[in-house]
Amino acid sequence: MLQAFHEISFPFSVARGARGGPVRRTDVVTLASGAESRNARWARSRRRYDAGLGVRSLDDLHAVIAFFEERRGRLTGFRLHDRVDCRSGPPGATPGPGDQPLGTGDGETLVFQLTKTYGGAHAPYTRPIAKPVASSVRVARDGNELVPNVDFVADVTTGQVTLLTPPPEGSVLTAGYAFDVPVRFDTDSLDIDLSAFEAGAVPNVPMVEIVP
Repeated sequence: MLQAFHEISFPFSVARGARGGPVRRTDVVTLASGAESRNARWARSRRRYDAGLGVRSLDDLHAVIAFFEERRGRLTGFRLHDRVDCRSGPPGATPGPGDQPLGTGDGETLVFQLTKTYGGAHAPYTRPIAKPVASSVRVARDGNELVPNVDFVADVTTGQVTLLTPPPEGSVLTAGYAFDVPVRFDTDSLDIDLSAFEAGAVPNVPMVEIVP
């Protein structure tokens, strides 16, 4: 079932002060011998954030309330800029067309999903990227950069890259991009104490990543 999603970003001035990151769920059972049995309940991580620390003024608070109301609380998803993890490479580097694997040509397939791989030789984790930033996607085939809207188009609502001609069999496709995290509010209420806020109290603005 297609869930409601607005292609709009949470207020950047507030998002830059958010805290949070990836969450995993692992069952750990300690056996009678003292040994552990561990089992991953989730195949993918899920990011959680709290943007309350980014609220620095009543104007910020007003913007958050308006954004919350328009999304109808937990009902509708939206984009969030994660300053720590927002690009195909390090956050301080400009995305390059060779940053991440995109796929291997077979002479027929045209559509490829953007992904980001974390880690190296031991157990790399590959994360689908669904919300690239418009005009940021760069693609290369065998190290040669392709031309946007001539050689390929990128769907910024799904993270799918469509090549306009099938890449030759065995050709290596790579990509670079900036991206947002698809999230929703993780509450249907904002509990704000205005008297305490003036004294420095921080409201809770919890958000959770939408994982397809």
